Amino acid sequence: MDRLEFAPKDHVSQLPAKVGVLLANLGTPDATTYWPMRRYLSEFLSDQRVIDAPKWKWQPILQLIVLTRRPFASGKAYASIWNNDANESPLLTITKAQTTAIAARMADLHGDDVLVDFCMRYGNPSVDSAIRRMKDQGVERILFFPLYPQYAAPTTATANDHAFRTLMKLKWQPAIRTVPAYFDNPAYVKALADSVREGYAAAKTKPEKLVVSYHGVPERYLLEGDPYYCQCIKSTRLLREELGWDETQIVSAFQSKFGPTKWVGPATVDHVAELAKSGVKNIAVIAPAFSADCIETLEEINEEIRKSFEAAGGEEFSYFPCLNTRKDHIDALTGIIENELSGWV
Repeated sequence: MDRLEFAPKDHVSQLPAKVGVLLANLGTPDATTYWPMRRYLSEFLSDQRVIDAPKWKWQPILQLIVLTRRPFASGKAYASIWNNDANESPLLTITKAQTTAIAARMADLHGDDVLVDFCMRYGNPSVDSAIRRMKDQGVERILFFPLYPQYAAPTTATANDHAFRTLMKLKWQPAIRTVPAYFDNPAYVKALADSVREGYAAAKTKPEKLVVSYHGVPERYLLEGDPYYCQCIKSTRLLREELGWDETQIVSAFQSKFGPTKWVGPATVDHVAELAKSGVKNIAVIAPAFSADCIETLEEINEEIRKSFEAAGGEEFSYFPCLNTRKDHIDALTGIIENELSGWV
């Protein structure tokens, strides 16, 4: 570290000021066995942005009932998709690759002046550790980018909350900006549409219906002002318009219901079965609420939801992967970052 010019000899060393881009995704357990799964699920399901019941009411149920059983089932699901070569979840593998690709783009544009890193809201690497690591590298301004195309309180907001909580503990806070929802970004919509076109071109039989499956939320979130449901419905419309399709070719649905409350619908797992029973034998499914393939896509969609469709008489089920590290996806994310860094670089 170089001492500041004209500073006293005993002045604390300081690195040249840099800008940081911190990508944030949902999270991942460290392993599929009971205790790592329990730690991960406890952190996730203790978040009041995810389960907003009073702590006194929810925590005994979570710790004494849910977390005695759910780690086994969740661990089995994760084991079915686990990246055994790297000993990590696919979400972690893909997020690392996205970070590397975006870092290379930013290096081309800005040299060493912009650092790119990633973190997870739950599990490792944590938001706190990533912000502190950036701070140690001389970063004085951070663009915090939750990788959720549509805004929701249990995803975007809780990631932002955690970043702000870290700032509350720092003596010298970096300036911070957060990236808003980007579901209507033209480059993102085009990348999504191109992935569908490529999927249809590669399919053995052309799908009769495209099911656009989003992670669900309780219906009361919508009634309380969360824009997620509306942004999902608009995402489907923008995708349909980019594809040049009519409304009969595409439908929105919602997955991953948890608990007894009423959730937005239709539920993907039920809707694909209804399609099969109505005579639709060939469908494709995409999940544009996820920037990277994860447990909800690789296991829930490609296994559980697929089985529901086939059990109801469906014949051809195609899952089109998330945009992951597609060049057009990295281009879109880089463009968003460049726009949000305006005035900083």
